[in-house]
Amino acid sequence: MQVKIQNQNILITGATGGIGRSIVKSFDGDNNNLFIIGTNENKLNALSQELTSSTKYLACDFNDYRNIKNIITKINEELDNKIDILINNAGITRDNLTLRMKEEEWNDVINLNLNTTFFLTKEILKFMVKNRFGRIINISSVVGSSGNLGQANYAASKAGLEGMTKSIALEVASRGITANCIAPGFIKTAMTADILEKNEDKIINNIPIKKVGVPDDISSLTKFLASDKANYITGQTFHVNGGMLM
Repeated sequence: MQVKIQNQNILITGATGGIGRSIVKSFDGDNNNLFIIGTNENKLNALSQELTSSTKYLACDFNDYRNIKNIITKINEELDNKIDILINNAGITRDNLTLRMKEEEWNDVINLNLNTTFFLTKEILKFMVKNRFGRIINISSVVGSSGNLGQANYAASKAGLEGMTKSIALEVASRGITANCIAPGFIKTAMTADILEKNEDKIINNIPIKKVGVPDDISSLTKFLASDKANYITGQTFHVNGGMLM
């Protein structure tokens, strides 16, 4: 099934990581306007040079809520107060066992993965409600449902993200706006390369389909959920994990 999205203003956070890059590239072309956000200006600039779409980018620290105002200002200036598709992919980990976890390790993860995502979404929803159209896709994680050793903060942030998404979906469904989550399992990226190299057999043995995922597994579903073909789907969490959690 070919999914085509045209003439849309698309905001993507966490744009330069493995999953983020794949999502960005999946929307490239077809007269879409891309606004990509990350923390590294050089990486954002390099990615923008690879794209054919009109692309704006902004490097910022998402742990500082004041940067949300900078994002909204740039949308006002560059995209005529209009965002059609919002993809919240920015996220961090600060792993530690609960008894050893420092206050800042807990707060950093909750602030970026959940709080900043909420406040950015809140601002973008104002555009979507006015235009009576929008697609929100939040990238969660399998650990939001399963939990994981040393990731109480990360698991809490992703479980919260999924609950938040359901609530938003209920609030704005009548305005032509959908909101859904994608919960990846183990995806092969630069960030997970070291873990995979050291524990590949153990990881694959825990995945019924007997292989790890790739970023395109996530970006293809993201594009589908952003399309008109998914206009009757909202408030859902889609697990993409090869069967490691059913």
